[in-house]
Amino acid sequence: MDVDFVRRRLPGRSVVYLSSTDTTMREAAELAARGAALGTIVIAGEQTAGQGRHGRSWHSEKESGLYFSLLLKPDLVLTLALGLAVSDGIARVAGTACDIRWPNDVLLNGRKLAGILVQLAGSVAVAGIGINVNHGRFPAPLDGEATSLLLETGRALDREPLLIAVLESIAAYCRLLDQTGRQPILDMFTRHSSYARGKRVRVQHLGETITGTTEGLDPSGFLLVRKDDGALATILAGGVRPEQTASA
Repeated sequence: MDVDFVRRRLPGRSVVYLSSTDTTMREAAELAARGAALGTIVIAGEQTAGQGRHGRSWHSEKESGLYFSLLLKPDLVLTLALGLAVSDGIARVAGTACDIRWPNDVLLNGRKLAGILVQLAGSVAVAGIGINVNHGRFPAPLDGEATSLLLETGRALDREPLLIAVLESIAAYCRLLDQTGRQPILDMFTRHSSYARGKRVRVQHLGETITGTTEGLDPSGFLLVRKDDGALATILAGGVRPEQTASA
């Protein structure tokens, strides 16, 4: 990682680079507790205990992907905005269009390319983002569900321009959220994500398995699923998978 290049492209922002750490989210949360400014970024060459949602780990192969966390203003739909931003940044640099599986999985050809995790640290949101860039393979059981830009495009990419593009997109979507409120983000997510409306899904939600068809997002960004018995369920959190590949 050419950190000097990144810092030159982000004047005035605090950029912390660690060749190895357990998780950038912990590092960023500690900086937030010490009063670090919004926009502070922590980047790692590798993570030894990268975090995913619901206690899962994030495979963080050394110098193969982008693993970073940044401090942002909290909002209920921040995760959705970040998914759109990551997808946009990838499209700009790699020229490939991604899908977003509610709420935080960026997919390419049905496999997970990037993930987003947002946690509160006091009054600050710590957004952790992992993007699989130049991974040549994944260990089991991830080899059946994860992918990288290298595997999908056949091209190795410089990670620095991709990082800058994603960060620029994040800044743009956060400005939009501040200026216009949540509805434009909800509308864009609904248009962008094949999972937002009309998708047959199976969801593990609050200890219950729900099967049904997605019917968009509520005003807070939660997923609406019309269950097979006709009832409408509001999904607050949980693993959403296409019904035909529920074991993926």
